[in-house]
Amino acid sequence: MRLRGVKRSGNVEDRRRSRGGGAKAGIGGVGLLVVLAIGYFTGIDVTPLLEQAAPQQSSAPREFSPQEEQAAAFASRVLATTETVWGNVFPEQLGVEYAPPVLVLYSGVTQSPCGGASGATGPFYCPADAKAYLDTEFFATLEQELGARGDFAAAYVIAHEVAHHVQNELGILGQVNEHRQAASDTQANALTVRLELQADCLSGVWAREVDGLLDPGDIDEALNAARRIGDDYLQKRAGRVPQPHTFTHGTSKQRSDWFARGYQSGQIRDCDTFGARSL
Repeated sequence: MRLRGVKRSGNVEDRRRSRGGGAKAGIGGVGLLVVLAIGYFTGIDVTPLLEQAAPQQSSAPREFSPQEEQAAAFASRVLATTETVWGNVFPEQLGVEYAPPVLVLYSGVTQSPCGGASGATGPFYCPADAKAYLDTEFFATLEQELGARGDFAAAYVIAHEVAHHVQNELGILGQVNEHRQAASDTQANALTVRLELQADCLSGVWAREVDGLLDPGDIDEALNAARRIGDDYLQKRAGRVPQPHTFTHGTSKQRSDWFARGYQSGQIRDCDTFGARSL
């Protein structure tokens, strides 16, 4: 992805020099929904993380490696592309203005109104403060452990979290949470799958809009990343037999298919996973 000429976003909150920093508050409602949904991103249960005690502050300033600095700059520029894309798409397709989220960069652990997080949780979006959270070291995990290589695979992950903010702006997160509270565990998981697949589709809409910045093979990198974080793939990778009733993000095929649908269409209306009979 060619980002050299893209200016960094001004909506970045860098907490990397303060390990464990950030506001801590109780979790509930939509906040709990989104954090728990992201737990399956790396196949790890994040519930214990949400019960952490108050964070400990590091007394010494932390130095960043060139790789970490490059990751932070990359994330900021990708965020800037999402601001441009959705800032144009919202008025064009919906007739409303778009209010962008803040991206929180952290290292190790941090706190949010949706609870605590560490690199093990993977990136997540907290609707309580309209911020996306990213441990920059996750990019290495994405490539080395999950096999999702390439800069556009990392860009897709950021775009996916911003897509949750798009859903929040449209009131979708709140509606889904209301339905989940009245549903069984299996039904609630099924609703979360549709939520996540819609975010994948919206990521595809973003990808279509930044097509002029893409290198050959970038879309394949995003599709591979989507497949590598499918629930069935992650459960097999963890040595378990896939259990569809526990899925919260969708299968590898579903994730890549919905991303492709958004990329081919470029229309928000075509990302209606809740109205789709078949995923």
